[in-house]
Amino acid sequence: MSRTGAPKDTMKIFGLAGWSGAGKTTLICTLIPALTRRGLRVSTLKHAHHAFDIDTPGKDSYEHRQAGATEVMVASANRWALVHELRGAPEPASEELVGRMTPVDLLLIEGFKRETHDKLEVHRPTLGKPLLCPDDPHVVAVASDAPLPGLSVPQLDLNNVDAIAAFIIAHCRLTGRARGAA
Repeated sequence: MSRTGAPKDTMKIFGLAGWSGAGKTTLICTLIPALTRRGLRVSTLKHAHHAFDIDTPGKDSYEHRQAGATEVMVASANRWALVHELRGAPEPASEELVGRMTPVDLLLIEGFKRETHDKLEVHRPTLGKPLLCPDDPHVVAVASDAPLPGLSVPQLDLNNVDAIAAFIIAHCRLTGRARGAA
């Protein structure tokens, strides 16, 4: 067991998947406090479908990457970040990225909708996009803001964060307890 969290082999992984604009990020940002209030240590892994940069031109760390560094770590008294340049290598699978994470009780993965971890589909019919769950056996429930008759998995109300948190805790067989509880 790591001093900083659960053993890696007991860290639970659960995903949120859906089309762009469905509300995955909004849901995760409301789920994290709902889960941490229950005493769980939660981390996230987010997939970006486009080029992104967490660094800024003109900063030393940016200049290090521009000069050809494969990895640049920036550290302060409050946080650290590691930027790894792929430099033409293939994008790593979520499993490889999970292996780089510090163990916690629950790792929420946003995106990576084609990967094989269990996931909640976030679906808004107004987007006009098809459901993922008919073609993905790893979707274990759907959270939507409208009724979706005929689903083969449970449907949760997208606006009921506590019910979604309870579903994730039960599905992952986690034991959440309120902060300060013995």
